[in-house]
Amino acid sequence: MANSNGVFSDLFNAVGNPVQNAADMAGNGAVSALSLVESCTSLCATLMTSSVNMALQLVQGVASGISSATAPKQ
Repeated sequence: MANSNGVFSDLFNAVGNPVQNAADMAGNGAVSALSLVESCTSLCATLMTSSVNMALQLVQGVASGISSATAPKQ
């Protein structure tokens, strides 16, 4: 039954609310997806930094071992 605003206003409200809810959910989903991407990017950066540091320590250890092995004995 139409209210004082008319049939088209009722139709607009009936269709508009679910569409607005769907848009809100999509927006929230996009924010969640961006948050997940941000978290994964941060994790990947941390893992890369850790891997690079570990590789540098390994190279330093090997270089130190070679230096001590080739140094003249006293």
